[in-house]
Amino acid sequence: MQLIETIRMATATLTANKLRSSLTMLGIIIGNASVIAMVGVGEGAQQLAKNEFQSLGPNTLFITPGSREQRQTTFDLPKTLVYEDAKAIAEQVPSIKSVAPQISNNQVITYQDKNSNDSVIGTTPSFLNVRSFQIAKGRFIREFDLQKNNRVAVLGSETAKQFFGLENPLGKQIRIKNSSFKIVGVMEPKGSFLGNNQDDAVYIPLTTMANQIVGNRSVYGINLTLIAVSAKNSDSIRAAKFQIENLLRLRHNITGENDFTIQTQQDILDLVGTVTGGLTAMLAAIAGISLLVGGIGVMNIMLVSVSERTQEIGLRKAIGAREKDILTQFLIEATILAVLGGLLGTVIGGGIVIVVGSITPLPATISITAVMIAVTVSGGVGLAFGVIPARQAAKLDPIVALRGI
Repeated sequence: MQLIETIRMATATLTANKLRSSLTMLGIIIGNASVIAMVGVGEGAQQLAKNEFQSLGPNTLFITPGSREQRQTTFDLPKTLVYEDAKAIAEQVPSIKSVAPQISNNQVITYQDKNSNDSVIGTTPSFLNVRSFQIAKGRFIREFDLQKNNRVAVLGSETAKQFFGLENPLGKQIRIKNSSFKIVGVMEPKGSFLGNNQDDAVYIPLTTMANQIVGNRSVYGINLTLIAVSAKNSDSIRAAKFQIENLLRLRHNITGENDFTIQTQQDILDLVGTVTGGLTAMLAAIAGISLLVGGIGVMNIMLVSVSERTQEIGLRKAIGAREKDILTQFLIEATILAVLGGLLGTVIGGGIVIVVGSITPLPATISITAVMIAVTVSGGVGLAFGVIPARQAAKLDPIVALRGI
């Protein structure tokens, strides 16, 4: 029997029982849609994380106080980084371009009858270059502001909007911890980073922050919460990390474990990628169970179809149809159900990803690999689970089948 004729007969049989065929495909459709949607959302999360890390600044390294283990086990981190460490890095590490030390602390910001608890960041003029921020109005912190402990402030775009709306904030006075600060600039919008709004902040000179706001000056200098360092280029990142580590170990007289942590953008991105990748794989595996359930549904319906079409099978075998022909027809029917269900599931899954991308910050990412695997697997599932009923149909004795037994 010609293959085309067999396919035509299989299609006619399936369309004659539209409701049953649709319900049979439902498990495959749900399975494929779930796999593609889950993988798409997972890859979208990875892409979002990558985009947000790029916003931190190119070729950036972050030095924080405390060892990696301490940072994982305590909230009260040791004060092991000081302003002099940042100066030493800027002067003695040849593979870096710029250094931006900072002190971060949440404080109540007040303007007239408005107040808000925002992040106040004490930093230096190099912050703009290291972290790739831009000034929208006015100016940023300058070197003489550090030298004179000037009480000047630069507002993040969201903070400026919250306090001043459409009004020009330059020259106005805000209060931070009972001290008045003159607004000299407003930042360009930067966006969020891992849920933290970088535009909801106030930037002041690092020396002013240390001496007048947090007051955490130690005998070793101004304590820092972070040192951001930009390497000369991407090829210099590993060298910069190695050189900075050696320099700080010498400065801190360390013979054992470091009392600081150095992380590159790629280190953090790899960690986030591992977490999101693991979650994506887990969700895809759970969704893949639906494909297994769908395959069992295909086998169940095909077994029912064999019992209902016993006389048809007997008649076809009586007029010359071979076991191979019967086997092929039932396998084709099962495969058509699985592949068609897989294609419909792919369309639905892609639609879900697009909808999620339109209503959330996640980029709409449809994995071609996931689509190919899902459709291939669904077709394979139909073929595999169609073998048992197809073999049962092919093995029917024509005489017994014609009797309807």
